[in-house]
Amino acid sequence: MSASYSGGCFCGAVQVEVTGEPTVMGYCHCTSCRAWSAGPVNAFVLWAPASVKVTAGADKLGTYAKTPGSQRQFCTQCGGHVMTDHPGFGMIDVYAATTPGFPFRPVAHVNYAEAVLPIRDGLPKFKDFPKEFGGSGETLAE
Repeated sequence: MSASYSGGCFCGAVQVEVTGEPTVMGYCHCTSCRAWSAGPVNAFVLWAPASVKVTAGADKLGTYAKTPGSQRQFCTQCGGHVMTDHPGFGMIDVYAATTPGFPFRPVAHVNYAEAVLPIRDGLPKFKDFPKEFGGSGETLAE
């Protein structure tokens, strides 16, 4: 049986469940993720769409798409961020903070060229994205 983790938005009206193993976990330093998360870095957990299920409050789930590559979803009741659909990657980012019991184990930093908070943790720091995600694959020093 696959592990599953539940969580939700700030007020709890929107609930999600993720099942199995994510595709990848890490930190994004891009300007858009920083502005959306209201923080200097965003912790992401990318899942196959079949692994993500909205279990309550689907009618309260709003979407904002600043770009075609990221359809950010939030609770229309409290404004709490829930997840981002990345159609180009074929994955959904259920933010690490959305599922508090999930064992977050980041493997890389993406868009590190835009970083405002240097993090020295020994993980690869991609200038943009790994080649597998359409980036240059170029890494930067800590």
